[in-house]
Amino acid sequence: MITDQNSINWKKIFCFKNISLNLVGVALITLALKGFMIPNKFLDGGIIGISILVHEITKWPFGVLVLMFNIPFLVIGNRMLGKTFALQSFLTFLLIAVSMTFLDVDPVTSDPLLIALFGGCLIGVGMGLCIRSGSTADGVEILALLTTKKIGLNVSEVIFALNTLLFLAAAWSFGISTALYSIVTYFSAVKSLDYISHGLEQYTSLHIISSKSDLIKSLIVQKFGKGITIIKGERGYLPDKFDVKLDCDIIVTVVTRLELLRIKEEIRKLDPKAFMFIQYIKEASGGILRSMN
Repeated sequence: MITDQNSINWKKIFCFKNISLNLVGVALITLALKGFMIPNKFLDGGIIGISILVHEITKWPFGVLVLMFNIPFLVIGNRMLGKTFALQSFLTFLLIAVSMTFLDVDPVTSDPLLIALFGGCLIGVGMGLCIRSGSTADGVEILALLTTKKIGLNVSEVIFALNTLLFLAAAWSFGISTALYSIVTYFSAVKSLDYISHGLEQYTSLHIISSKSDLIKSLIVQKFGKGITIIKGERGYLPDKFDVKLDCDIIVTVVTRLELLRIKEEIRKLDPKAFMFIQYIKEASGGILRSMN
């Protein structure tokens, strides 16, 4: 069924799972900001980092700043990703603003390394949970998508450039040491966000070339319950036997990170000389992605 981006999917917005993920995500973001980062003038990347910087310079309420700076991106998100996403993201921004304004959280520690690692991990996990709920906790990713279409850079390059300017401003305002620790905080957040967003079930494309391809096909399908695709190719072309070539089947299957090691070990038992390579993929859908065992 095709969903109209001009309509709001109220069922998705009021889904208990999405609401729960969003609330837990906002709670972790609030703990990271009030318990670790803001009391020690540490920055994260994106709009939250900009809000912290402006808050420290102007003393304006952080909750008001994070809501105000993110609102313009809702217009972009509404046009690019639909009304449902825009409304969910607005609710996330509003929850962050309210929790940062009215919840009291005592600083957990003043140790810079602990702040950088735990503050970054907490805010990354919180943002990852918000993404899993169908929203975003930071509008900079929407801006990066728009900028990518205009100037041809990819999303990661745009975000890196924006955050480089932010951390330079932090170095100017708070000193080079705090800025460097803020970079550690940012990378902790990014890694945690990526892990939560994709999880242990991040999909990987496994390619196998073997003289025992029929046995390997049966292994992957019958034992592991995975779907396969066969690409017709040629093997050979060795430096000392360049003219020798044989037709072969290149077996392609999509597996999770948890399944990858087991499947590779079983393939090695069938053919120790099998050639395998993997490609990490961001998203996969349809077909047989989960084991039927």
